[in-house]
Formats: sequence, C-alpha cells, structure tokens
Amino acid sequence: MNAEPADQIRLLDVQALDVRLSQLTHKKRNLPEHAEIEALTADLAQLRDLLVAARTEEGDAAREQTKAEQDVEQVRNRAARDQQRLDSGAVTSPKDLENLQREIVSLAKRQGDLEDVVLEIMERRESAQERTAELTQRVDSVQAKVDDATARRDAAAGELDAEIAAATKEREVVAAAVPAELMKLYEKLRVQQGGIGAARLYQRRCEGCRLELNITEVNEVRDAPRDKVLRCENCRRILVRTPDSGL
Repeated sequence: MNAEPADQIRLLDVQALDVRLSQLTHKKRNLPEHAEIEALTADLAQLRDLLVAARTEEGDAAREQTKAEQDVEQVRNRAARDQQRLDSGAVTSPKDLENLQREIVSLAKRQGDLEDVVLEIMERRESAQERTAELTQRVDSVQAKVDDATARRDAAAGELDAEIAAATKEREVVAAAVPAELMKLYEKLRVQQGGIGAARLYQRRCEGCRLELNITEVNEVRDAPRDKVLRCENCRRILVRTPDSGL
C-alpha cells in the first residue's frame, strides 16, 4: 500500500487522538467518585435496613404499651368498682365480703404487675426511639455524602464528556484527510493491537512495540519509497517515518 508521507504523518495525529480518547474514557470510567459512591451506597443501604428494624421495634413497643396500659386501666376500673361495692355496704354476707376483699387485694397486685410491664415496655420503646433518631441522623448524613459525591462525579464526568466531544470532533476532521484505504488498515490494526494501529519510527525504534530495528530492517526502511506504507516486522503496526527516524 502507498500513501503520501503527509498522510502517514496525519495517521499519527489520528493515533494520538485515539490514545487521548481512550485515556479520557478510562478516566471517566474510573473516577474516584465511583468507588466512593459505591461504598457510601452500601453503607446507606445497611443503615436503612437498621433504621427499618428500629422503627419496627418502636412501633411494636408502642402497640405493646397501648395494650398493657389498657390492661392496667381494665384492672383499675374493676378494682374501683369492687371498692365502691365494698364501701357502699351493699355486700353484707361475711363470705361475700371476704371474697370481695380478697379480689381487691388480688387486683391491686395484678395492677402493680401490669404497671411494671408498662414501665418495661416504655423503657424499650424509649430505647428504640433513641436508636431510630440516631439512625435517622446517620442516614441523613450518609445521604448528604452520597449527594455530594454524586455532584462531584457528575461535574467531573461533564468536563470529561466535553473533552471527549472536542477530541472526537478533531479526530473526525483529521481522519477525513487520511486516505480511506489507509484508515481502513489502521482501524483494523488498532483493534488487533490493543488500540495502537500506527507508530512512529523514532531513532530506529518502533514506538509501538518499543523494539529497535536491526541493521537489515533499517536498510530496508531507508531504501523503501517515501510513499510506501511500512509495517513493523515485530508488532506489524503501521510504521511511520519522520525526520527523527534516525535513518
């Protein structure tokens, strides 16, 4: 294949832009904010699970407290009724009086036991409320960090997108000036050779594979027509001659 030396030089410009685009894409994909957001999001999910559990515990305790307080109120009302009957003198039978007095004592003990239960539940509920408040604050704090990291990531990605768009446009302009056949070969080699399809020959060294040409290869390059498209014998990339080739 033949191509004007100037077109081959332009191919190096295309290669440089492709390397630049690859670097920018890699940088965007590996922004430190990505890992930061991932770690924070994992922490946030765990905290939210704990918060749901704390709120559930708080709700359960609230229902238990309501039920226990209702039980206390029922016992208290029954004891009040019994005491009212006792005080009214309506019960005259000694046996009935004894039973009524015994029931009042039993109800008083039952009321005390139930009130202790209420206090225990209230303590658990207060502890759950404190835990809920603490976790809510932690969730809000981590969410704020996620929002901040997301904003920083989006800003950095936006800047990189602008650079990528500018480099892509420049590449289109430069590539349009390179013969189609040469570009086709370059694109094929770029895919095969890890993103590098053309390399400069600098001081008798291929900058694609970094290997120096032997004397026979140097002579062949020196004797080749200026418009001949050369290939590196080692890496098979397009080898572009420049004034710094050392020939």
